Amino acid sequence: MSPAWARVRSWTVRIGVLALVAGAGWGVYRIHKTQAGASYPNAPAKKGEFLVLVRCRGSVRARRSVGIYTPVVPNLRIAWIAPTGSAIKAGDVILRFDSSTAQQQLMQKQAQLKQSQATLDQAVAQAKITAQQDQRQLADANFTVEQAGYQVKKDELQFGPIKGKESAIDLEIAQQKLKLQEATIALHEASSASRIASLTRQRDQVQTDVDITSARIAQMEMKAPIGGLLLFNMNYSGVFTTADAKPYKVGDNVGSNMLLGSVPDLDSLEMNVKLEEADRGRVAVDQDALIRVDALPESSVPVKVNEVTALAEMSLEYPYTRSFRASARFLRPDPRLRPDMNGGLDVIVRRIPDAVSIPSKALFTRAGKPVVYVNEKGRYRAAEVGIEARNPDEVAITGVREGAAVALVDLAAEERKK
Repeated sequence: MSPAWARVRSWTVRIGVLALVAGAGWGVYRIHKTQAGASYPNAPAKKGEFLVLVRCRGSVRARRSVGIYTPVVPNLRIAWIAPTGSAIKAGDVILRFDSSTAQQQLMQKQAQLKQSQATLDQAVAQAKITAQQDQRQLADANFTVEQAGYQVKKDELQFGPIKGKESAIDLEIAQQKLKLQEATIALHEASSASRIASLTRQRDQVQTDVDITSARIAQMEMKAPIGGLLLFNMNYSGVFTTADAKPYKVGDNVGSNMLLGSVPDLDSLEMNVKLEEADRGRVAVDQDALIRVDALPESSVPVKVNEVTALAEMSLEYPYTRSFRASARFLRPDPRLRPDMNGGLDVIVRRIPDAVSIPSKALFTRAGKPVVYVNEKGRYRAAEVGIEARNPDEVAITGVREGAAVALVDLAAEERKK
């Protein structure tokens, strides 16, 4: 074999090897592209009624809630307390205070009351005896005056004027004794009335103390004002920071007329949300809405908006923003619901029948126009669409058929990355 032919053959082999390598590389590239296209997440375009929503966030609250206030009684100490979070009925015992000191005071006051009543009864009886004695002495004095007057007339007739004047002196003395007896009777009556009135006031004061102590003992057992959920506040007494607060327990001292907790009515639960100022004009009372509770993600409760505030509220934290409040009441309260659960309210402001909708993640912009990437047998095609309505998580569009699979990633951006 000549050297020239050997060189030609060598170059032919080299070119063949390069062609095989290039072909294998192109095949691997096509396979990689096909697999990459098939691995993109897709979502089907759905057709049906599209709800245009105003989405708000807030929490569950009870429209009706009754506070639990401690009685106006000094030195209150908890002897028994129901667990917070318990479901209760109206009239159930929720708390008892230690009444041993009040019981001792009541026994002492009752003994004082008996003694005061006995003293009063004795004074009344003594006043009656004195009055009877005074009446007898008054009757005797009257009789003496009458007898002296009769004696004056008799002596004047029998013995003459001189003897009559002597008898007249006796008559005057008898009349003075009668006046003295009448004054004594008035003095005794006033003295007896004053003493009886004083003892009566003392008895009434002790009776008042007995009634107050009895009322305090009756208030030592607190009952639920309404049915609902029992919620006690945290005990901040004697702590340095709010983080050190603990629930109330047996043995804790509490103040008089103190707000100890509340009983929210579970039948009055509603979703209270913050409504942005830009959405205030789109929301009105009696609009249909859907309640979503974060703790119960599987349920979406249809309701109606029952309140929208007329005035905006200024937030107390920076950045300071203005917002309105809206609420919707649960028509059928779920026993799993509790006040202060976070959730949202989707207010339905418009309904679009037979609309094609896709997830918001599937809508992109190319050359300033909205597009979606439609999966057609493993290949993706950019399709321009029209937007009918938009929600935070879905969009109603035109230009795509029902059931079409659209990519959830921007394929143009993915190509630029490569």
